[in-house]
Amino acid sequence: MKTFKTKYGHFSNDGKEFIITTPRTPRPWINVISNGDYGITFSQTGGGYSWRTHAQLNRLTRWDQDMIKDEWGKYLYLRDEKGNVWSAGWKPVCHEPDAYECRHGVGYSVITSKNFGIETELTVFLPNEDPLEIWTLTVRNKTKRARKLSIFSFFEWALGQSPDWHREFHKSFISTEYHAGSHSILAEKRLWEVPTDRGHWNTEWPFVAFHSSSLKPVSFDTDKETFLGMYGQQSMPAALSAKKLANRQGNWLDHIASLQHSITLKPNGEQTIHFTLGCTGTREEAIALAKKYKSNAAVDAAFTAMQERWKGLLSTVEVSTPDDAMNVMENTWLKYQAISGRIWGRTAYYQTGGAYGFRDQLQDSQVWLSIDPERTKRQLQLHARHQFKDGSVYHWWHPMSEIGMRNQIMDNLLWMPFVMNAYLQETGDDSILDLTEPFVDDTAVEPMYAHCVKAIDRSLERFSDRGLPLIGSGDWNDGLSAVGLDMKGESIWLGHFIHRILLDFSAVAKKRGDIVRSDRYRSRAADLRAKLNTIGWDGNYYFGATKDSGEKIGSSSNTEGSVWLNPQTWSVIAGVADAQRAEQVMDVVEKKLEKKIGPLLLYPAYKTPDKFVGYLTRYSPGMRENGGVYTHGATWSVIAAAMLGRGETAFRFYSKLNPVNRGKDPDEYVAEPYVTPGNIEGPDSSFFGRGGWTWYSGSAAWLYKVGLEWVLGIRATEQGLLVDPCIPAAWKGYTVRRTFRGAVYSIEVKNPGKVQCGVKEVWVNGVKQPPVSSPRQCILPLLERGTTHSIVIILG
Repeated sequence: MKTFKTKYGHFSNDGKEFIITTPRTPRPWINVISNGDYGITFSQTGGGYSWRTHAQLNRLTRWDQDMIKDEWGKYLYLRDEKGNVWSAGWKPVCHEPDAYECRHGVGYSVITSKNFGIETELTVFLPNEDPLEIWTLTVRNKTKRARKLSIFSFFEWALGQSPDWHREFHKSFISTEYHAGSHSILAEKRLWEVPTDRGHWNTEWPFVAFHSSSLKPVSFDTDKETFLGMYGQQSMPAALSAKKLANRQGNWLDHIASLQHSITLKPNGEQTIHFTLGCTGTREEAIALAKKYKSNAAVDAAFTAMQERWKGLLSTVEVSTPDDAMNVMENTWLKYQAISGRIWGRTAYYQTGGAYGFRDQLQDSQVWLSIDPERTKRQLQLHARHQFKDGSVYHWWHPMSEIGMRNQIMDNLLWMPFVMNAYLQETGDDSILDLTEPFVDDTAVEPMYAHCVKAIDRSLERFSDRGLPLIGSGDWNDGLSAVGLDMKGESIWLGHFIHRILLDFSAVAKKRGDIVRSDRYRSRAADLRAKLNTIGWDGNYYFGATKDSGEKIGSSSNTEGSVWLNPQTWSVIAGVADAQRAEQVMDVVEKKLEKKIGPLLLYPAYKTPDKFVGYLTRYSPGMRENGGVYTHGATWSVIAAAMLGRGETAFRFYSKLNPVNRGKDPDEYVAEPYVTPGNIEGPDSSFFGRGGWTWYSGSAAWLYKVGLEWVLGIRATEQGLLVDPCIPAAWKGYTVRRTFRGAVYSIEVKNPGKVQCGVKEVWVNGVKQPPVSSPRQCILPLLERGTTHSIVIILG
């Protein structure tokens, strides 16, 4: 495959690593590594932070957001016999290396560098089950003489709430201790900023943190003052000028962790040291884990098991298309980003987090459907437990504390029935609807079906007098934060979304024998569709919303923000627009919103803040939701184009959003070219084309989904796996290997007629199937679980 090389790096030949060839990337290019509980961020300079379960409530190491300096991390210093000092990563010393490479892989990162004749290879990864990270440092002497080296680890303890902006307060509750038998520093804290029944600031941090090494240290330190020196710098700590560290431990310190080792290497000799950093429930568990990973065998076994786990997760769907940029993202990086960064980690560099967003992780969990749908099921159940009896939900909530926020953003609750329907299509498992879960405000359990219809019915109560849904303090777009504060403003996009859900759940209700509800939902959908097509129509396209005053926004009558993306794309997706209008609104998208970076969320950008619209208008023009590409929403344009059979358009939209393609001009784009950004700045910005807010973006799962299901056209239905390609006419074909309900479908699509869509023939295991009933698509027969089958699709 192509490796998409730039002056900053390239993909490996198999696409499973991104190899960075200089530490001076335009922004920190990071990896977000999580095993589902413990997690780390790790940049190409060696920066980053660590947490367990929640990256804000349970941060282990201190870190402050600074995308320019990137100077907070967990570092390893080296000092040779002549007093030369450098670091295993580029930071914090920033010595100019003779060679440097950072390889971000699936579940690990490796930095290799060469300084003063010494080569270091630092591998960081997380075991699958244990709550810790491992840093394996291999040091190689590339000179012809023996070398004596000292190695020092260093980071600052946080231990709980982050950022601990009042450090003088927080450090007063930390205590540290060196445990010689396990070569480890142990750290505890008597304060955790989680409210209790005995008031605030009155509970202990319920963990023990540890930092250990496989080699016996010659000294240690847990005090920042003695390590850095008063007014000292991370780039050259005072302690590195001394023979040994200060061996300080206990209370009353500004707490860090540093272990010092001394090694001697013969010419061409090498030595490996394993460091750990972790967090457990007890002191005994911490010591046991520190001891466990002293051995090469334990570390090697953990690394192999980690790789096997990720291989299993990422191999249920494999595609091979004429476009290598699509292949590398669909096969590896979109799935990895959605799982490790968004569902498990829920944090990154541009945004630190840890909470669950009710709608956010539900949408992200769609990535599991083609991998392990049981995980989507568990996500649905988790979110049901964070719904209130009246059908409303938390906007977000914090695991560990279970504190959540309710607001008037109107789409949150509806993503549960939306994702539920996707799960039913994937699995055919109606039994999930009978599983019971409690509510936030009522421990009495009700079936998941009841949870879903309560969400729908709650939404149907929040309509204006003229029959359109109220926007409240936002629909899907949080930036429309003031449009409907008086509960009079309306949302056209939300109307489309509700229409789609009503139709889908009408079918669910009918299948369950809930005929009255089924008929009511279908009737409400018909009425809503009529209102959207009369009141919501702006002459050439659908306007966006009305303010509490009744003024239209996202309308041709506006000079700023005169056309919005979501009301156009979802009119197609939701089946609100008829055939003629569907074509018309997508023409508007292509002509007015599509730019070199993809479809803008709105255009032109707001240049004047409007307190009756919300904070969206306060962003600089062209940034984020204010006239930029908001990648999450932009992915839906691929679906709409594909539904109209516009293969060239659908793939063009997909390709413009693909970070591999955006990253071909890395100095313009600046963001990582291997994960999706939350946003790309639009033409009203002075930095048109600049990406940002990477990793922690709901766009990863959606871009994966639209690529697989709507461009390649392989998507689940209750009746079976549907094939409905919508591709560029120049493509000769492609293959998809996809597990569906336990059977493996090895699908080859051939396009001898150079068409964009249309299924002509279907062959299953060499047997031609009866003519397809639809001119565009076919549904493959359900096949026996545990079997593999060859499918050939001829387009025409």
